Amino acid sequence: QVQLVESGGGLVQAGGSLRLSCTISGRTSNRYAMGWFRQAPGKEREFVATITWSGRSVFYADSVKGRFTISRDNAKNTVYLQMNRLKPEDTAVYYCAAGGAAAIHDDQYNYWGQGTQVTVSS
Repeated sequence: QVQLVESGGGLVQAGGSLRLSCTISGRTSNRYAMGWFRQAPGKEREFVATITWSGRSVFYADSVKGRFTISRDNAKNTVYLQMNRLKPEDTAVYYCAAGGAAAIHDDQYNYWGQGTQVTVSS
């Protein structure tokens, strides 16, 4: 079993930055790819970014490319999402997920965190 806990969300003004963290516990010996997704009120959950276990390959949604950076520290069992130049449309609950391979579809992930709220004011 794997548990994921997100942290780092909060309220920030447009143009500001936040760094989200996702700590992995439990069966951490498996080499999980990780993803970040988000869900805004009244909208479906959408892909944000993904990273392979090695960290050598990453992929971003077009809406965040150039502003967000996904990274990981396997020694700390932690994945990060650095979010810069935030916009009001980035407001959502952000979830991290673990799976066998980096993917953009949420059904490819086996484990999910509870989410952390990010609110960007205009």
